[in-house]
Amino acid sequence: METREAARRWARTWTDAWPAQDVDAIVALQHETGEHWASLFRPYRGRSGLRVYLEECFAEESRPAQVWFAEPRVDGDAAAVEYWAVIHVKDQPMTISGCTVLRFDEAGLVAEARDYSHAKEGRHTPPAGLFD
Repeated sequence: METREAARRWARTWTDAWPAQDVDAIVALQHETGEHWASLFRPYRGRSGLRVYLEECFAEESRPAQVWFAEPRVDGDAAAVEYWAVIHVKDQPMTISGCTVLRFDEAGLVAEARDYSHAKEGRHTPPAGLFD
C-alpha cells in the first residue's frame, strides 16, 4: 500500500475510532510486531501492547473525545500526522495537541509510531486553518 494512502487511512480510523473508543479498529492498523511509543519513555510493543495502551487511555475518558487530524506529510515509508483532541477526564476538559510520526510496512500497517504531544487543562479548539 502506498504510504499516503496508509497514512490517510490511519488518520480516518483514529478520527472515527477515538470518540467511539473502538480499540479493535485502531489495533487493526498495527503490524503484529509494530511498536507504538506513547512517548519516548513509554513504548508499547505489538498489537497487544497497543491494545493495553488504548484501554488505559480510554478508561480515563469520561465522555467521547472531539478530534481533528491533519493531512499527512509523507516521505518514503514514513508520515507525520498532526492532531488535536479535546477529552474529558473525570468530566473535566483537557486538550491534547500533537503529532504522530509513523512508519508503515509494505501492507500499509504501522511498523512504528512515535507520538509527541502536549496536554493543557480546559477546552481549547484548534487555531483557525490548522485542520481545514
